[in-house]
Amino acid sequence: MAKVAFLGLGVMGYPMARHLKAKGHEVTVYNRTAAKAQKWVAEHGGRAAPTPKEAAVGQDIVFACVGNDDDLRQVTAGPDGALSGMAPGAVFVDHTTASAEVARELYATAKTRGLAFVDAPVSGGQAGAENGVLTVMCGGDAEPYAKVEPVIGAYARACRLLGPSGAGQLTKMVNQICIAGLVQGLAEGIHFAKQAGLDVEAVISVISKGAAQSWQMENRYKTMNEGRFDFGFAVDWMRKDLGICLAEARNNGAHLPVTALVDQFYSEVQKMGGRRWDTSSLIARLEK
Repeated sequence: MAKVAFLGLGVMGYPMARHLKAKGHEVTVYNRTAAKAQKWVAEHGGRAAPTPKEAAVGQDIVFACVGNDDDLRQVTAGPDGALSGMAPGAVFVDHTTASAEVARELYATAKTRGLAFVDAPVSGGQAGAENGVLTVMCGGDAEPYAKVEPVIGAYARACRLLGPSGAGQLTKMVNQICIAGLVQGLAEGIHFAKQAGLDVEAVISVISKGAAQSWQMENRYKTMNEGRFDFGFAVDWMRKDLGICLAEARNNGAHLPVTALVDQFYSEVQKMGGRRWDTSSLIARLEK
């Protein structure tokens, strides 16, 4: 069992930290809103720390799942950041969906202090975190990765080292690029079926057994057909992620015309009041 800290108790971090505690690890938590950390401790045990630095003291591994690049820099390299509290040989594991640039930056900072840094964004959404079946995409060095992989297994069904620092974040970008196109295609398909007077349930039951099948089709077609979007991965979060993808594409020369288009479609959903709707709400702009 490991001594670990978990920084950031949002919809993902809260259950991820719970799984770590349930597996027998010694868990210290930190959250920007301290009351949420105290609530977590009241429910699951462990202890809460007032700063990332204090949470990190004496830990083998420090995990984080926060909002964006700036939030990540604050909890790692800021005056009260975790890197200042970690002992040489400890590993920082970042589950935030952030840029590859910040991953490489913090990897270099950690290395100068005798620490290791693994970028490890996740896929699977809130349901995956709650059920402990996330997919984790990692970048960094092999030795620290081997140390943290069994611990990550507390909330993951798949975890893989994909290359040097930044490779995890780049792989998460591929994931989001693929999802954006899939959801738009599914939205258009369901919309077309309804306009054509077809039974959507019957249509999906057939085509989901063939080449059109996807996780999005299996898990989202019913709520899309019913116009329900008050759950799941929020449009605001997806736009943040797609912004990271498009920025990276400008740097590496990749052409992402569909991704750019879907990003604009999500901006329309935001203007419709759907900032916190699930990403499957792309269908709403077709039916407004």
